[in-house]
Amino acid sequence: MRAAGRSKGRDQRLETAEDLGRTVRPSGGPPLSVAVAIVSHDSAADLSGCLDAVAALDPAPREVVLVDCASRDASLETAEQWRATRRDAQPPGAPWRLEIVALSDNRGFAGGMNEALARSEAPHVLSLNPDARPAADYLAVLTERMENGTGGSRGGWRVGAVTGRLVRPTAPGDETPTLDACGMRLTPTWRHLDRGSGEPDRGQYDRLERVFGATGAASLFRREALEDVAVEGEVFDPAFHSFREDAELAFRLRERGWEVLYEPRAVCEHRRFNLPERRGKMPAAVNRHSLKNRYLLRLYHQTAGNFWKTLIPTLVRDVLALGWVLLAERSSLPAYGWLWRHRREALARRRQIQNRRTVPAREIDRWFFTSGLAMEIETGEES
Repeated sequence: MRAAGRSKGRDQRLETAEDLGRTVRPSGGPPLSVAVAIVSHDSAADLSGCLDAVAALDPAPREVVLVDCASRDASLETAEQWRATRRDAQPPGAPWRLEIVALSDNRGFAGGMNEALARSEAPHVLSLNPDARPAADYLAVLTERMENGTGGSRGGWRVGAVTGRLVRPTAPGDETPTLDACGMRLTPTWRHLDRGSGEPDRGQYDRLERVFGATGAASLFRREALEDVAVEGEVFDPAFHSFREDAELAFRLRERGWEVLYEPRAVCEHRRFNLPERRGKMPAAVNRHSLKNRYLLRLYHQTAGNFWKTLIPTLVRDVLALGWVLLAERSSLPAYGWLWRHRREALARRRQIQNRRTVPAREIDRWFFTSGLAMEIETGEES
């Protein structure tokens, strides 16, 4: 298995779709026990490149499921054309066929991913955004870490998710890639941030680490863990629709004692459009869900002790957010009304989540006050 290169002193441009081609390069081994789950909505421009990268994964996955959430562009046609082209060029006995699921309504990433999980069976699931381009060995490296990353002097960890080093597309002539996400971290304001986002990749995230959570853009999950934390059979909360749903899942994984690892050898290109600094260019519905989900996240998972520990920073942030909505983003005002109308359902879901938690609150709270908490997998000692 070829490991992805280190980031210091190297040209880390990923192979293009033309380099990868549309056929899986033989590895001599069986396909990995992984289902690749892709959720699309108006993603026609990205789908072919994403599917080309998936087709080049070596070893190949067992299943690939694409769920389209009522796209208004040519997403479905693009996927179907790609499948037909691959079918014609694919040798007999190829490990997977693309399954396309067309939904009549837009359920967002959360609802689309729930559908993809229901349509697949493999014991591991790679969630993938259409604008992600995993390197050919991305799945192999993550799977290896998932299976071999349970050591440590603390008696071993139940690894529920592994995420890789996501980088943004590199412009021609630029030898230093820009990082997109190296795992997820929390702040005392209850923000969840992608570690390294927007930073030049100079090797600062070259260590294998424990992280709070894994981005839904390109992370590997253990199905057993997803089923363990599901609420009423749903892995992702449909109320979240889009934005922050991966952070909410991360809370439930940690509250049930599942570990999340960051594996820097696994590299994936991720274009990413939705960034805080681009909020003014994002669709009004996405901004509205983002605001709503900020409060849902706290309602589901904040404990009394954490409330007092984070009161001042979160209060300041809430006041600033309200002021911004009133002055510059009134299209997000309905988020507050939605929260009030659905308060009973939200509180009922909180009770279900809190009644099933097995990890003390203090173990979760530590992630709010340690930016990029690093744990050496070999020794289990904090660095």
